[in-house]
Amino acid sequence: MNFSDKTMKFNIHDEQQTSGKEVLLSVHDALQEKGYNPINQIVGYLLSGDPAYIPRHNDARTLIRKIERDELIEELVKSYIEKHKED
Repeated sequence: MNFSDKTMKFNIHDEQQTSGKEVLLSVHDALQEKGYNPINQIVGYLLSGDPAYIPRHNDARTLIRKIERDELIEELVKSYIEKHKED
């Protein structure tokens, strides 16, 4: 059978999704490797939306732009609450 005769199935959910946590940790590492203060740079990006706060090093800028800023903020708040809820 010729492959062009088959109907290809595409499912967007099959593509592995990167979590906000993974993105933030990767971007943090890239910023640290470049000698930046990762917290200041990530906050600058989250507040302004300007990707210039994030370097291209290790594809950090592309990676952080794949997730909406509000989703990243949600991940941060959720993590903070979970960590400090037990205090």
